[in-house]
Amino acid sequence: MANNKQRQLTLIGFMQAQNCSTYPGSWRHSAAMQDFMTPEYYQRIARTLEEGKFHLAFFDDRLAMPDLYGNDHAETVEHGVRAVKMDPTPILTAMAMATTHLGLGATYSTTYYEPYHIARHFATLDLMAKGRVAWNVVTSLNDSEAANFGRDEHLEHDLRYDRADEFLETVMGHWDSWENDALIMDKESGRFADASKVHRLDHRGDYFKSRGPLTVPRSQQGHPVLIQAGQSGRGRAFASRWGELIFVVYPNLAAGKKQYAELKQAVVEAGRDPEQVKVSTACYTVVAESEEIAQQQREYIDALAKPIDSLTLLCEVLNTDFSTRDYDAPFTDAEMKAISGWTGFRDRVVMLSGKPNPSVRDFVDFSNRARLNEFPVFAGTAKTVADQMEQWFVEGGCDGFVISPTHIPGGYEDFVRQVVPELQRRGIFRKEYEGATLRENLGLPKPDSGDWRKQAFAGVNGEPLRKAG
Repeated sequence: MANNKQRQLTLIGFMQAQNCSTYPGSWRHSAAMQDFMTPEYYQRIARTLEEGKFHLAFFDDRLAMPDLYGNDHAETVEHGVRAVKMDPTPILTAMAMATTHLGLGATYSTTYYEPYHIARHFATLDLMAKGRVAWNVVTSLNDSEAANFGRDEHLEHDLRYDRADEFLETVMGHWDSWENDALIMDKESGRFADASKVHRLDHRGDYFKSRGPLTVPRSQQGHPVLIQAGQSGRGRAFASRWGELIFVVYPNLAAGKKQYAELKQAVVEAGRDPEQVKVSTACYTVVAESEEIAQQQREYIDALAKPIDSLTLLCEVLNTDFSTRDYDAPFTDAEMKAISGWTGFRDRVVMLSGKPNPSVRDFVDFSNRARLNEFPVFAGTAKTVADQMEQWFVEGGCDGFVISPTHIPGGYEDFVRQVVPELQRRGIFRKEYEGATLRENLGLPKPDSGDWRKQAFAGVNGEPLRKAG
């Protein structure tokens, strides 16, 4: 394949602050480490990713144990189906202390936190990591999360995103509190900062009121990078408005090329530069010294999955209990509409099955939830894996990849040792970091205070999503 030297892959490590990776069976792997409740576990991963010149490690998260299947957590706990869920930001801090260039992203929900808290939390993290932090913006998924925060049920899908738009406006406004040159710190004159360059927000909207000013000055990269994963209609509009790094799940290259083009066009229609928005798709990699060994490893890894893994995590992501349903009975139109979790996930099953009303069996078979082929699997020698990744990249399927390990730490170590040098040899992945901050390494400009307002209210085709205020 021809090299594309002008454009470079984005590589992201897909992390979980839990007992397994995104692949629930990973903890059952014979080579999986079991010290996941220690800082050393995550610091080892961080050093490996930094050695491989990854852009960042990004932590997915949920605010509840998967317990919607049968309204019980017993199966989740017994089988270790993402049963442990620690807060990712203390872990992110431990990883930051073990690295100097690796970006670090954590997930926090707009549904169950307050804008001022998020603004202060991530602004402080970004300072402590010297401008290497990203916030993965989510609206959360299910009623179990709602119950942990004193709510009877999770908010309706589109309402969550309407609320999240204002949440982002409020957070971004707080991140504008301090202008870049507000700090003076002149001991002789006694002036600490220029008060005219520190501003109250005084936000009053439909969902939030927040005064400010934020008590944290701007970081080395201006403010944290925004990650988003919306693929549904309303979610995609939100992602195209706010996301600087967009995480997607494309089932194959053909679908990826189509959806990638649509997402980039949505970014244009939101009044933004598509070159300043990186779209990275999730994948698993199985790399070995020969095709035969890689295939044997893939079969072993695939055999680690259990049926309960899929059922438990399908209920979690769709906010629907499958335990009492006929396995082969199609969902009615009303039941499909009532699925209020990750609607993009629901829509993907409809697309892949070709059925507007799939059954539980269809959801299991076509989503491959909790199975190795839930994401595209690039398996083989380093050359074979690099060939597949290069094809996706060059043919317009993505800007990069979110690498999910089949087991930890070996999944990352094999990739860094074998595949990264092959990608570098082809000229599509860097050999050194470009700068000190995450934005520099992603090729994103450092924003000045107020820059986001120039496009944030443009909306689709110039029609504002909300009034500024």
